[in-house]
Amino acid sequence: MVQFQVLSGQMAGTRTVARRFPFYLGREATANLKLDDPGVWDRHARLEFKPALGFLLTALDEALLTVNSQPIRETLLRNGDCIGLGSVQLRFWLAEVRQRRLAPRELLVWSCVVLVTLGQMALLYWLLR
Repeated sequence: MVQFQVLSGQMAGTRTVARRFPFYLGREATANLKLDDPGVWDRHARLEFKPALGFLLTALDEALLTVNSQPIRETLLRNGDCIGLGSVQLRFWLAEVRQRRLAPRELLVWSCVVLVTLGQMALLYWLLR
């Protein structure tokens, strides 16, 4: 779905994938992305998926939140946005897509091609006899 890459702070370099929404960011033990850095509140922000709009990031309570160095209360996120929560900087990205194995489908298609070719050859043999 989407991922957060921690750019600064104690967890710098880590990535967290958000698969379920709402997704909470903060210091609280129940937060989906737990950050213990200075300036991060227990429940700092919430990320929700709105099918018609996109990903909505909301600052909870009176927490300070910035997106691309602009203070916000609520905003729609775009791929690559930089989010500031206290002393932590995060990057919002679309998560990497896992490609399904296509080998069984390819085998089925090639088997059908071979069967049709053999069927046509048998029909030609029968007609030319």
